[in-house]
Amino acid sequence: MSDAGSPDDLPELPWDAEDGPVFREPWEATAFAMAVRLSEAGKFTWAEWVEYLSTEIAAAKQRGDPDLGDRYYEHWLAALEKLVIDKGLGSETELAALKRDWTEATVHTPHGQPIELKKRTPAG
Repeated sequence: MSDAGSPDDLPELPWDAEDGPVFREPWEATAFAMAVRLSEAGKFTWAEWVEYLSTEIAAAKQRGDPDLGDRYYEHWLAALEKLVIDKGLGSETELAALKRDWTEATVHTPHGQPIELKKRTPAG
């Protein structure tokens, strides 16, 4: 990870001392990996990521989130989406389309099978 990348740098990251990050659902691991890979690819610094995540968690608390830890990766994903948009890596419209595609793919994929998104034709 670029710029200090340790669990101590992340606000309230669910962490197991022996095994690393703790995920309750596969999507949480995917969101975690996406942020790490985008940072490693130089799309944003780890310091920028920590700032976005911290801001998202603080905003959730201001909205009344009791901060029980059960919504941590929802905040993670919201922060990632904002950072992707702010960095010009994707638009709100593109993210919404991907969410629709993903939802549709999950509905039509038998349990236990890998989920595959249909290839999109570039707009233009």
